[in-house]
Amino acid sequence: MITALYSDQVIAENAPMDRRLAALVLARGNRIGYIASGPDPQRAFFDEKRQYYLSYGLSLDLFVDLDALSGDEEINRLFSCDAIHLSGGHTGDFLRRLRQSGMLEKLRAWARDDGIVVGTSAGAILMTPTIAVDALFSGSSPDAVRDGAALGLVPFEFFPHLNDDPGYLSALLRYSEATVIPILACRDGEGLILGNGLVEIFGAPLMISGGFAEADRGRIADLLSRA
Repeated sequence: MITALYSDQVIAENAPMDRRLAALVLARGNRIGYIASGPDPQRAFFDEKRQYYLSYGLSLDLFVDLDALSGDEEINRLFSCDAIHLSGGHTGDFLRRLRQSGMLEKLRAWARDDGIVVGTSAGAILMTPTIAVDALFSGSSPDAVRDGAALGLVPFEFFPHLNDDPGYLSALLRYSEATVIPILACRDGEGLILGNGLVEIFGAPLMISGGFAEADRGRIADLLSRA
């Protein structure tokens, strides 16, 4: 299994991570399935991603609307892709749609069977054990989240857009004292590719645990490789 977690994606700062991800996908093929977090009737977000991936020689091959799955044929087409992209959007609604459509367990099983899963923002949060940290974006406390269990593909929580609000870091430090799961916090332009013995960190994310933040990339990589 290979997971790629982006804070944001369609910005120039992500080019090094993009190139590495493209190489990993192209080693298998070039088809990427796209799971939308919510309605996109004009396919605006999908078309933006399609052009983005095309610049790296990758084909965004299939748009999946979890509210309108057409049946086993569409699901089989999705899982025949070389990678699957989980879009950004409203994390809680995305999780609800995955559960109600029955896709949460299917996607987890596909990923663990040597799949490549790419997540941006909400999509990346969903790849972790819980979406609890997402509560900070609405001014709530992660401690209050009771039904946030997500895909659990990585052994840490993921917090994107750390640069958007100076209060996010102090809130994450407080929350880290109440959870045993470490938190990887990324600014836009930062991210991580993890899996199959691979730990590649892009930018300068923070690993937050027990009320402290670790900024050394070597130390973070070592912690993740042993997780």
